[in-house]
Amino acid sequence: MQKKPSGFSWLKECAIIVVGALVLSTVIRAFIFQMFWIPSPSMRSTLVENDRIVVSRISTFRGDIERGDVIVFNDAKGWLPRAESEGAGRILRSVGEFIGILPANGEQTLVKRVIGVGGDRVQCCTANGALTVNGQEITEPYIPAGEPASRMEFDVTVPEGSVWVMGDNRPNSADSRFHMDPLENAFIDTDEIVGRATMVLWPLGHWSWLGDRDVFSAVKDS
Repeated sequence: MQKKPSGFSWLKECAIIVVGALVLSTVIRAFIFQMFWIPSPSMRSTLVENDRIVVSRISTFRGDIERGDVIVFNDAKGWLPRAESEGAGRILRSVGEFIGILPANGEQTLVKRVIGVGGDRVQCCTANGALTVNGQEITEPYIPAGEPASRMEFDVTVPEGSVWVMGDNRPNSADSRFHMDPLENAFIDTDEIVGRATMVLWPLGHWSWLGDRDVFSAVKDS
């Protein structure tokens, strides 16, 4: 007859499973992918409120961030108001961090589209209401129909090791354009990029791949 496992053995097995799950979750989030929730309309209609997106961490390790990519990045420049969670909110945040839908350590993050990379000159707008990157006019299919690329003019050169980002919902996105005082605050350091958003996973009706690198295919490097 087989001996029944003792209470200690059962607890030991449970502890091993829990620790294993924690280690696996940490490794996946740190090196492979993480899920994020979309809280605002700044990326409509590419991303809408309550979408769940999959963000590839591998892209950042490989330095594989290009114009047209949708990225998630840490708010190291203080674009967002600071939010403190208390009580139940703090518990829910901890659970969200554990399962990978919220960033670790309470860090606030944003999601925007990369328009310019290091060395690029990004200008807006042309007579057609379009922006240009290194002199190449860009037709952007992801912004609202009839909407200019920006309602405010700008002419910037992106520092090396940084990106210039904009939301697809241009009239309702407080992106690089709105943080140019001082100018260096407008650029996102590549070290602060969490990863590249690759797909909308949920809800199923919004399922889609993300990224429009082909929109910038005619742009020559500076």
